[in-house]
Amino acid sequence: MRTIKGPAIFLAQFAGDSAPYNSLDTIADWVAGMGYKGVQIPSWDGRLFDLDKAAESQTYCDEVKGLLADKGLEITELSTHLQGQLVAVHPAYDAQFDGFAPAAVHNNPKARQEWAVDQVKKAAVASRRLGLTAHPSFSGALAWPYIYPWPQRPAGLVEDAFDELAKRWSPILDVFEENGVDLAFELHPGEDLHDGITYEMFLERVGNHPRANILFDPSHYVLQQLDYLQHIDIYHERIKCFHVKDAEFNPTGRSGVYGGYQGWVDRPGRFRSLGDGQVDFGAIFSKMAQYDFAGWAVLEWECALKHPEQGAAEGAPFIDAHIIRVTEHAFDDFAAGGADRELNKRIMGID
Repeated sequence: MRTIKGPAIFLAQFAGDSAPYNSLDTIADWVAGMGYKGVQIPSWDGRLFDLDKAAESQTYCDEVKGLLADKGLEITELSTHLQGQLVAVHPAYDAQFDGFAPAAVHNNPKARQEWAVDQVKKAAVASRRLGLTAHPSFSGALAWPYIYPWPQRPAGLVEDAFDELAKRWSPILDVFEENGVDLAFELHPGEDLHDGITYEMFLERVGNHPRANILFDPSHYVLQQLDYLQHIDIYHERIKCFHVKDAEFNPTGRSGVYGGYQGWVDRPGRFRSLGDGQVDFGAIFSKMAQYDFAGWAVLEWECALKHPEQGAAEGAPFIDAHIIRVTEHAFDDFAAGGADRELNKRIMGID
C-alpha cells in the first residue's frame, strides 16, 4: 500500500486579478505558506499557466516545475474542466458556455468545440512534459436537459447522445493514451457523466478505454444522495484523481434534491468548507489507503458561507490529519511464529 500524497489545493477558485492570486509565483508562495505540498493548475487561466506554450515547450514546463519546486511544491495535475465542458454543449447552454471560450469562437458552436478539443489534447501533451500521470476534466453534456423523464423522452435520445459523446471523446482519449496520461472525468451534475451509471454507459461506448477514468469528489454524490463509499468499492481501479470537498444535504418539507431554484445558501444540498459538512472523510481516506490510491488529496474549496481564505487555511491541516500513513506490517506481526509446515500439520491433525 502507498500513502496518499498531500495536502494539495486546486487553484481555480482562488485565482484573481490582485496579488497574491494573479500569478503562479505569488499564489504558490501563498499556498506553500499554509502548508500545501501540491497545486492542481487550471490550464485555462492565463494568469497562472500558458497551456499552448506548455504543449510545445519542454523548457517552459521545466521552468514551471522549477519555480514550484523552489517553494516546496509539486504540480498534482493540470485541469481542463472548462475546456472539457465545451467538447459537448447542448444548444440550450450555448450563450452561457460561450464565456468559457475565447471571443473569437463566440456564437460559433462548431468552432468553439474544435477549440475545446484542441485544448484538451494539448493538455495531454503538456501533462506528459510535466511528468504527470493523471488529468481531470468534465465530459460536457448533450442529454442533461432531459435528466428528468418528463415530458417522456423520445425513444433512443439518451443512447444517441451517449453515442455522440463517445464519438467526440474517443480521439481525445487516444491522445492521452499516446502520452501515458489518465483522463479523469469529474462525475458532476450538469455533465452527461454525473454518476456511476452514466460513466458505465460512456465507458462501454469507448470500448472500456484504459484512459477513461474518474475524478472522485464526494460532495457531488452527497447532493445526489449517492453512496460515495460504495462508489469507491465499485470504481477504485478507475479512480485516478481525488477532490477533497465537503457538502451537506438537509431536506425540508419544502425542498429536496432539486433545490427549488434557490441560491446556494438556501438549498438543502450545498457545498461546505472542509469539516463543516457531512462527508465522512475518515472512511474515505481509509478506503483510499485500502485500495492503494496512488494520487493526491486535492482541496477543492467551494462554500456558500465561509470566506475562501479561511477555507484554504483550514484545508491543509484538515487533509494532513486525514492522510493515513499506511502500515508496512500487520499489527499482530509481533505474535507471529514463522512458517513451520510440520507444526501446521500437527495443529490440524494431519499425518
